[in-house]
Amino acid sequence: MTDHGDRPYLAPALPDALDVAHRLVAALQLGMDRSDADAYDAMFAADILWGSPKGAVLQGFSTLNGIHQRLFAQAVAPPSDFSVAQAAMIAPGVVVAQIGRHARGGGFSEMAMYVLVERDGRWWVTAGQNTPIADD
Repeated sequence: MTDHGDRPYLAPALPDALDVAHRLVAALQLGMDRSDADAYDAMFAADILWGSPKGAVLQGFSTLNGIHQRLFAQAVAPPSDFSVAQAAMIAPGVVVAQIGRHARGGGFSEMAMYVLVERDGRWWVTAGQNTPIADD
């Protein structure tokens, strides 16, 4: 292992972190498969911070859910599969996860970084940032 001096290791990939990330993937997949924004956004906190794949930023569930309602109605995202790329519990009750959305049969795919926080035994997405995956 390389010596990194005083730089700490903060986020081991613990099974708990992966479990939280897989729960998020299940909610996203259900919403995508049903074209249901409410199911897709089921784990999103009321004050979520969001970054779109085109660089727009917003705050708040109501605003984001309204956008997702419109996008699902317009079938903007192609049928897709979600997967956990990696996840780490960076502090008790805080998970950072990278989740891929891979378009089936063409269309745009993206990688998202989510920050999830546990409150009263339930996990909530407090922030998300989406980045398009470039075609090779």
